[in-house]
Amino acid sequence: MHVLLCPDKFRGTATAAQAAASIATGWRRTRPGDTFLVLPMADGGEGTLEALAGGAEVRTAKVRGPLGDPVDAPWGLRRDGTAVIEMAAASGLELLLPQRRDPRRTSTHGVGGLLAAALQAGAGRVLVCLGGSATNDGGAGMAAALGVRFLDATGRPIADGGAALVDLARIDLSNLDPRLASADVVGLCDVDNPLAGPSGASATYGPQKGASPEVVWELDRALAHLAAVVHRDLGIDRSKEPGAGAAGGLGFGLLSFAGARLRPGVQAVAEAVGLDEAIGSSDLVVTGEGAFDDTSLRGKVVGGVLQAADLARVPAAVVCGRASASPPDGVRLLSLTEMVGEDAAMQETRQSLERAGEALAGMRS
Repeated sequence: MHVLLCPDKFRGTATAAQAAASIATGWRRTRPGDTFLVLPMADGGEGTLEALAGGAEVRTAKVRGPLGDPVDAPWGLRRDGTAVIEMAAASGLELLLPQRRDPRRTSTHGVGGLLAAALQAGAGRVLVCLGGSATNDGGAGMAAALGVRFLDATGRPIADGGAALVDLARIDLSNLDPRLASADVVGLCDVDNPLAGPSGASATYGPQKGASPEVVWELDRALAHLAAVVHRDLGIDRSKEPGAGAAGGLGFGLLSFAGARLRPGVQAVAEAVGLDEAIGSSDLVVTGEGAFDDTSLRGKVVGGVLQAADLARVPAAVVCGRASASPPDGVRLLSLTEMVGEDAAMQETRQSLERAGEALAGMRS
């Protein structure tokens, strides 16, 4: 058999490449004669830089982290002049200890710093990966780093963070970085949420960033106010576009201030790595992620891979850390938690993935 291994990361325990290697190691114990193609995948979240920047020069820029602390953030510049930026590297949740997470104050300023570094390096196209954010500021911090001024009623700049957006009275674009006008900026999303409302950035993702129900309401009101001021001052309303709520509204900020377009991250990665061609030459496709849930089939790696495998009529399987949803008909699902227990799945993830590989190979014998 020729097996395609194309998982996403298992967040916090194994990168996509490590997960694929572990599954292959276990598989070979049962079926040593089979061959593998490994294509680590991503969908716009952490790991997308690694997936998209193959052969690229990886650079580092010192930018402001989510709470203003300096961060040395990596980014990639490909030979074709395309820059790849992960917002998580500059404004990500994993950059903050749990007790410091506060979406009222965190800012996307560092993402703007990475964009500026890419433009300074001459990038004609910039892919901004929108996943793993600690922020809920609608991309205002990113835009501020690129010269946009967000002013209160006295003409002074408002503070950083999502909560301060309620003080916004006027937006001044006169100092916006002119290099944006000639750059193709693309935001890569793994979600399709609008900016505000019941399915918006604050309500859907605020709690995982440390927001209480009261803070969620405060942040949602602030984002709606930002959208209203943008509509009044700039004459555009991008708040309801799918993906506007990605990364705490950074999708909206890119659309409104950087002239960007948004697209599903998994599609961009699939094109870059040649996923369709690889599936077409495989006998089995194995994908996976840390948590398989109701969102897995909506813009995530697993959903994108399974859809491509179904179109090619190639059998597929999913390996996950834990499962709270059912896969499509005909797709085999292996949960590490069910196989080895939650503690082992979290603390010995790579060994557990090897056992999953053995089990999958045994099913094919």
